Amino acid sequence: MEIFGIFILMICLVLVIRLVAGSMDHDRVDEYIASRGGRVIEKNWNPFGKGWFGSEHERIYELKYEDKDGNIHQATCKTSALAGVYFTEDIITKHMSKTESLDRETQLELENQKLKQEIEQLKRKSNL
Repeated sequence: MEIFGIFILMICLVLVIRLVAGSMDHDRVDEYIASRGGRVIEKNWNPFGKGWFGSEHERIYELKYEDKDGNIHQATCKTSALAGVYFTEDIITKHMSKTESLDRETQLELENQKLKQEIEQLKRKSNL
C-alpha cells in the first residue's frame, strides 16, 4: 500500500511541475513577442510539433501572433527556462499593406481623440 501512495505522490508531483513550467513558458513566449513590439493572438502546446525529435527539455508551442507592423504570423517555437525562446518556423500568413497600416494608425488616432473627449466630459461632470 505504501508503494501505491508513493506512486500517486510522484504522479501528482510531476503534474504540478509540468503545470508550473507551462505557466512560465506562456509568460516567457508572451514577453519575447512583446519585446519585439508584437502580441500573441493564439498559443498552443504541441509536444510533437516541428523539431520535437531530439528535443529533450524544451517544450514546443504553435503560435499565431501579430508583429509590430501588423503582419500576422504562424510560428513554431521552442522554450525552456535555460534555452529561452527560439523559433523553428515562422511564416507570415497575412501581410499588412501600407494603406491598411495607415488606416489603422488613423483609426487609433481617432479613437484616442474620442477617449480624450470622454475623459474631459467625465472630469466636467465630476466637478459639478
